[in-house]
Amino acid sequence: MTHRGRPVDPGKIRNAALLTIEGERDDISGVGQTEAAHKLCVNLSDDRRAHYLQLGVGHYGVFNGSRYRAEIAPRIADFIRSHGSPRSGSGRKAAAKEKELA
Repeated sequence: MTHRGRPVDPGKIRNAALLTIEGERDDISGVGQTEAAHKLCVNLSDDRRAHYLQLGVGHYGVFNGSRYRAEIAPRIADFIRSHGSPRSGSGRKAAAKEKELA
């Protein structure tokens, strides 16, 4: 695996968090399918993960529409704010280091 032409060592990834979102009426990805990603991330502590099931939406509604704007997008933004974003302190340091290496 590479990023911008450089090898990536997944073992060196730090400060990762996982948010999975599903739609109650999704006819493409069944309920529980994306939540299963949490079982794959065995080294991620419980406080760095969250799952959200949006009631009343199908597959498309998870990504677009009034429910997305009113209920899902704010949860995503809050999750990013609470777990650090690329623009937070740790993200700025990583971006500066990446720029140095370029």
